[in-house]
Amino acid sequence: MRILVLGGTSFVGRALVEDALRVGADVTLFGRGRTGPELFPGVPRRIGDRDTGDHTALREGAWDAVVDVSGYVPRHVGQAMDALGDRVGRYLFVSSQAVYARTGVAAGADEDTPRRPPVRDTEELTEETYGPLKVACEDEVSARYGARATVVRPGKVVGPHEGQDGVTYWVRRAARGGRVALPGRPEQPVQVIDSRDLARLIMRLLADDRPGAFHAVGPAEPTTLAGLIHTCARVAGSSVDLVPVPADAVSPRLPLVRPEPMWPTQQRSPARARAAGMPATPLEVTLADVLAWDRERGEPPLDHGLTPEGEARLLAGA
Repeated sequence: MRILVLGGTSFVGRALVEDALRVGADVTLFGRGRTGPELFPGVPRRIGDRDTGDHTALREGAWDAVVDVSGYVPRHVGQAMDALGDRVGRYLFVSSQAVYARTGVAAGADEDTPRRPPVRDTEELTEETYGPLKVACEDEVSARYGARATVVRPGKVVGPHEGQDGVTYWVRRAARGGRVALPGRPEQPVQVIDSRDLARLIMRLLADDRPGAFHAVGPAEPTTLAGLIHTCARVAGSSVDLVPVPADAVSPRLPLVRPEPMWPTQQRSPARARAAGMPATPLEVTLADVLAWDRERGEPPLDHGLTPEGEARLLAGA
């Protein structure tokens, strides 16, 4: 299978390319060429820039499928499709759970849940516009490709090489052991998916030529925030004592911590994706792999989370 990946060297794209190469796919990458130039030697690269609209490198060649992991605004998607024309079979767009409303959602909601109204009059990515812009992108792909369109809506993606410290903070913090400040409710549901499971779902959908929308999320009965932190400690061989602290004592919120009205968004139904072949890596395996990866890279400073000094101050007042 000939696959064109629009953005394939950062986290999700990286996991996808690794899995595609594992199964013997013929992969071509499109991007700016600035991230991960050392990755995937021998894989052809088409250089362009979606932000500036430079898709010239896509005007030649043909592929059985294109996987779009870097489309955030409708212009990105529309210009890529214009450049590709009819020289691709299936267009699989990696969207987001943000296409749905964040409150007033029932636990166990499936892919037929109404989406938010699309937004097309801005390209500024904010907490309010990100989801509606993804809705507009989905609509562009469906309108152009019809039955040849596939949409995957990941939840919180975690795993080695993650760039947003989704579980890395908790893995690293739990490995130190001791009293852990928890500015959230221990029973909060946490639904995460391993990036490698997401990649394998995408490859399965392409192999089966499946249209439609699919939730790439973790188990229907997710773990809890406390359960995830204790699992982090267990795989690291440490023990922790969770100490509740006021939620408003930490700004911005710690990774994975959600206010209660958003809890149902951590309980989406994975049934359709499971039926399509999405695997389920045990949480312990994912967290152990994140721990090993983080240690191998030397545990650099994280962009999110409490510093040891900041946590100590919180614990002193708890």
